[in-house]
Amino acid sequence: MKATFNIHSDLRTVDLSKPLDISIPLKNSEKNPLAWYLDIPKIEPVSMDNWVGSVKEGASINFNNINFNPHAHGTHTECVGHISDTFYSINEALKSYFFFAEVISVVPETVGDDQIISGAHVKQLLDGKNPEAVIIRTLPNTKSKMTRNYSHTNWPYLHEDAASYLRELGVKHLLIDLPSVDKEKDEGKLLAHKAFWNYPQAPRTNATITEFIYVANEIKDGAYLLNLQIAPFHNDATPSKPVLFKLL
Repeated sequence: MKATFNIHSDLRTVDLSKPLDISIPLKNSEKNPLAWYLDIPKIEPVSMDNWVGSVKEGASINFNNINFNPHAHGTHTECVGHISDTFYSINEALKSYFFFAEVISVVPETVGDDQIISGAHVKQLLDGKNPEAVIIRTLPNTKSKMTRNYSHTNWPYLHEDAASYLRELGVKHLLIDLPSVDKEKDEGKLLAHKAFWNYPQAPRTNATITEFIYVANEIKDGAYLLNLQIAPFHNDATPSKPVLFKLL
């Protein structure tokens, strides 16, 4: 099914029958990706008295509890409330769900023991384009990203100047295939988060960061329609399902 979208007076046609899911699902498995030194999420039947919420255990329904952390266990979208002393809810920050987006692939630059995505590199790859959302795929890009334990790995990160550049460009939604846009162990500085959200000077309460995505190699760099789907959690972050559609 084809549809025409009008976003900021830009008319583009997409084929809604061919979604490109770039989320990582949350699983009750050792293969679930991990970060921030947490164990795997738990999805297990409710147990009350002599009743277990599992059809296999004789119940008429499956009735599971889910114990997880959105930041550590898979694809999630967060707002400035993630780093502010004032409470902001992602469910209130994100009020529209379709955006024209640009996918870029980046080989992080090695600087000492770190791998950094610089502002100059991001600017070069965007090449004068001004999308509302930017999706960063780091190279090399392997399927192990969907099952990797990132704790204590010093993953690549976005330099503060790259986050500032994206903010100044007017990008409202930043997506990346890492557990965080920031360095794993940065003494709480959170320079990229703060630069992108312009915190604390003038917080961008309607801007979002989505982390822990996976952009398959079959998805080429370029322009797409992004449908950023979130679960309605009253929290700084929520599990999310970003989906891309090719522009026709």
